[in-house]
Amino acid sequence: MSNTSEEAKKKYADFEEKVKRTVLLDNLSPEVTSAVVKTALEQFGSVLSVEFIPNLTIPFDIPQSALVEMADAEKASKVIKTMKEFPFMISGMPRPVRALVAKPEMFADRPPLPGRKINFCWVDRSDPDFEVADKLKMLCGKHTKENLALIQLQLEEEEKLAQQQDDMIQSNYKKHEMIELLLQDGIVAKLANHYGINLSEDC
Repeated sequence: MSNTSEEAKKKYADFEEKVKRTVLLDNLSPEVTSAVVKTALEQFGSVLSVEFIPNLTIPFDIPQSALVEMADAEKASKVIKTMKEFPFMISGMPRPVRALVAKPEMFADRPPLPGRKINFCWVDRSDPDFEVADKLKMLCGKHTKENLALIQLQLEEEEKLAQQQDDMIQSNYKKHEMIELLLQDGIVAKLANHYGINLSEDC
């Protein structure tokens, strides 16, 4: 019994070390793969694993999250610190990816906490706890609806942002195209000659 308890403690301690060197990446495009995430974060250090977190409660095609295990806790802290200071884009998404501190409850393979026991039982309608459980159930339903509404609003805002960025890119492209045409037609050279401007590469 003692050996089993010690093994459980060691397993959980190893898990806690894994949590410390893991980063939660949020706002990832649904099209991003583990290989893309690994390549993006390897500039900070070795990436040991990438595990996507499925969101089964939301019926939207929303940006996904991933748990990225780095080589050590120092590398994980570096990722979080850098992404807080500078926008970090992956796969051209209109919003920067967020890096957050990972928490134990985010891991699907989290081992049981040593010494912790969870008791459960069916509650009859005549039980005083039934009314409490029923209120909690209604509250969870309310929160779910509010969450869905907020996510829908976020998606609409991001579509607007993506359109604005696309319009800006097209506008800049047209400007560069116009400049290129002026250079090819020799108009820029004539104007430079008229105003005495030297367009040589040495200047």
